[in-house]
Amino acid sequence: MGERGRQWINEAASGLLAAERSRVPVAPWTAQPPGLALEDAYRIQAAAVRRRVAGGARVVGHKVGVTSRAMQEQMGVGEPDSGVLLDDMVLPSGSELFSGDLMQPRVEAEIAFRLGHDLQSPDVSLEAARGAVSHVFLALEVIDTRFDSWRIGLADSIADNASCARVVTGPMVPLDPAWDLAAEELVVSVGGQAVATGEGRAVLGDPFRPLVWLAHRLSRIAAGGLLTGDLVLAGAVHASLPLERSTTVRVTSPHLPPADLRVV
Repeated sequence: MGERGRQWINEAASGLLAAERSRVPVAPWTAQPPGLALEDAYRIQAAAVRRRVAGGARVVGHKVGVTSRAMQEQMGVGEPDSGVLLDDMVLPSGSELFSGDLMQPRVEAEIAFRLGHDLQSPDVSLEAARGAVSHVFLALEVIDTRFDSWRIGLADSIADNASCARVVTGPMVPLDPAWDLAAEELVVSVGGQAVATGEGRAVLGDPFRPLVWLAHRLSRIAAGGLLTGDLVLAGAVHASLPLERSTTVRVTSPHLPPADLRVV
């Protein structure tokens, strides 16, 4: 059970869920002795997800986070993390998001995938990951923290479902094997003005590599792996941006339909 016992893990998960409901933040654990081990952080995440599923939510996929150098430098970490996507977190392009539902929201643009078959082997290759994808799309991930500031450690973020709050999905299109998604340039506009850009290769050198990393991680735990129909976010291609009220965010790229979000 790592450094923490089952009761503490469950209480920590309850505390994060309560903070999300009340919008009253909690203090990060990595700054408090004895800190928080990554193993226990994932256990907290899993406990919180189980409670949300018991309450009626449905798992629809996963996110891989801090996969780009820009995000790793912004967060002060050197490795990716992952979280779980639930159906009540996923919104179609053009949706409105009420800023009062969130605490300290930021937004990221990403390439995302829908799987056409399972990826459950601990030895998944880059070619196998690419072959498992049926559809690709642009996504705007709204990250948030239930801690009292963004000065958090990797373990804090993991416990908090890798800071994932909402995901806005652009139209999904069948993956064309001829596309070089590593060279796909995403452009993020806020209020009609371009504010950030990044290519697919910003995430671990190839947007399919986060799929490999995630399949390997999930194969080592009870979750088992990635399943047919799962949505997977490959990670931000740029440093996250503050998400302000009364604004519109859009991501575009040469081959993929845009995704739009309006914040009210």
